[in-house]
Amino acid sequence: MTWNAEFTDHFDRCADKMRFTAYLLAGNWHEAEDVVQAAFLKLYLAGPKLARRDGLDAYLRQIVVRTFLSERRRVRWRREKLTAELPEMPQGHEFSPDRLVLWNALGSVPAKQRAVLVLRYWHDLSVEETAEALGCSTGNVKSQASRGLTALKRRLGPEFGELRLEV
Repeated sequence: MTWNAEFTDHFDRCADKMRFTAYLLAGNWHEAEDVVQAAFLKLYLAGPKLARRDGLDAYLRQIVVRTFLSERRRVRWRREKLTAELPEMPQGHEFSPDRLVLWNALGSVPAKQRAVLVLRYWHDLSVEETAEALGCSTGNVKSQASRGLTALKRRLGPEFGELRLEV
């Protein structure tokens, strides 16, 4: 199979999943689209050079997270202001009020902590897999996860009950 055909097949299988991951990271669909588009471009350009292509899902997820974090660093320097409005919802999806509250609160967590939370609890990656995807130590993943959960609990308050990141 040629790389173009393999890439097209991979795009068709996981574009929506990566778009939703980017949405969880970014908190809005416009930025999520930009992140995923950049990530797929990077994957497409790197594809012919990859020795093994059996781990494309994990590699693409890593690209999405790193692209998001890179864009966040640039945003800080451009002084763009993010709004506190509820995120746009894709058409045809029904979301529970608890999920909306949780996703809104997730948007208030710093980018690195949010990336750890999404990888650990949404994608159910181990500490080691998360560290590899982010290019950091396992200790950093553990501390970022702890801080992120604390920030979420503080943001959600006691009325939300026991925090479960089942989405």
